[in-house]
Amino acid sequence: MDVLNQNGMAEALCTYIENDRPFLGICLGLQLLFESSEEKGLVKGLGLIPGVVGRFDSSNGVRVPHIGWNALQITKDSGILEDVGGQHVYFVHSYRAIPSNANQEWISSTCNYGDNFIASVQRGNVHAVQFHPEKSGDVGLSVLARFLQSKSYTAKKATKGKASKLAKRVIACLDVRANDNGDLVVTKGDQYDVREHTKENEVRNLGKPVELARQYYKDGADEVSFLNITGFRDFPLGDLPMLEVLRYTSENVFVPLTVGGGIRDFTDGNGRHYSSLEVASEYFRSGADKVSIGSDAVYAAEAYIRTGVKTGNSSLEQISRVYGNQAVVVSIDPRRVYVRNPGDVEFKTVRVANPGPAGEEYAWYQCTVNGGREGRPIGAYELAKAVEELGAGEILLNCIDCDGQGKGFDIDLIELVSNAVTIPVIASSGAGVVEHFSEVFRKTNASAALAAGIFHRKEVPIHSVKEHLLKESIEVRV
Repeated sequence: MDVLNQNGMAEALCTYIENDRPFLGICLGLQLLFESSEEKGLVKGLGLIPGVVGRFDSSNGVRVPHIGWNALQITKDSGILEDVGGQHVYFVHSYRAIPSNANQEWISSTCNYGDNFIASVQRGNVHAVQFHPEKSGDVGLSVLARFLQSKSYTAKKATKGKASKLAKRVIACLDVRANDNGDLVVTKGDQYDVREHTKENEVRNLGKPVELARQYYKDGADEVSFLNITGFRDFPLGDLPMLEVLRYTSENVFVPLTVGGGIRDFTDGNGRHYSSLEVASEYFRSGADKVSIGSDAVYAAEAYIRTGVKTGNSSLEQISRVYGNQAVVVSIDPRRVYVRNPGDVEFKTVRVANPGPAGEEYAWYQCTVNGGREGRPIGAYELAKAVEELGAGEILLNCIDCDGQGKGFDIDLIELVSNAVTIPVIASSGAGVVEHFSEVFRKTNASAALAAGIFHRKEVPIHSVKEHLLKESIEVRV
């Protein structure tokens, strides 16, 4: 709204909409139609629809932001939702508008997440949706097509959605780095070691990133995550191949894209300083929907725990402030450290299902930086709680001990962290069979599960994971 008002566009936009000109608002484009929003204090909206946009209430058990694939309850014919009935669409937001008698005539669909909120509105040629059709696969593309071709279709009777429940997400991760020939390839580590154990010691090559991402989209991946695993060595703004990967991928992959690696402040050889916000902005302009921060978030959390002060200068805080916390993922890379008694360390411990080498029944999870090569004096539990306060909207929870082992996710770790925070947690590291996905969703509060190697090597197809989850009565997008 500040931008619209500063540029003298708010009044013109109101006039345009009031004249019933074709309009499609997406996410914030829906929210600005209301009277006001509580997101940055109380900000006045365009005032075309009665109501105040408020934050989801996490006290009723939902994780905020609302991230993922949810189902609509369609309440009236709107034309553009013709193909959506019974299928999930992608949401990512922390604030929503609530249905009321005053705005009822505008509402074309609602969604449930702790309570019912307005998912879309329509009056005449004016449409707006809270979800992201451009990230909702073929279903979302149909919404855009029907809006653009509004004169060439006739609205039919609205279809009621089959469910109104947030689906568990299955995410495909591509570890991307340059091989010894300078080609950008997808690789996969064994406890973070990405080189073949041969005389040549070459980088393990599992394919080209753009083609693999496109295939995962066709196979049903709910998100695609790129991890630039040399990002901590190379400055991302000079990493043109990675930016091109994002640009080409976003042309054909219509689900959320996350990119991580090297998102930090940087001063180049000429003394030119680049902020982490500038680095992240370049990724967003190239097609990323979320950025994942690793080592820099660890340092920021350590400083925050030590001083109790939010400086606003960390990469996490800068990016979250400008793009919202839903655009920032913190990637945690811990390793298990066994202890005999919880009192032996200052960090949060868990009683582990499998005792340590000397029979230890407890462990804490030491966070690492620089690709797992350096341990830090902070635990995963402490880090997760700190980064949530600093502005993280989601946590990608890895485990060095489980990486590439195919023996299942570290349930103890995921349960520890997912119970510690109110933001979504993505379980990562260790999936080997479809049962590992149902196990992590049954035993923890993880919102999503991520895998890499088993998808790359076609050992476990994505559709097989989803078929299994459906049989286990776990909601997924199909």
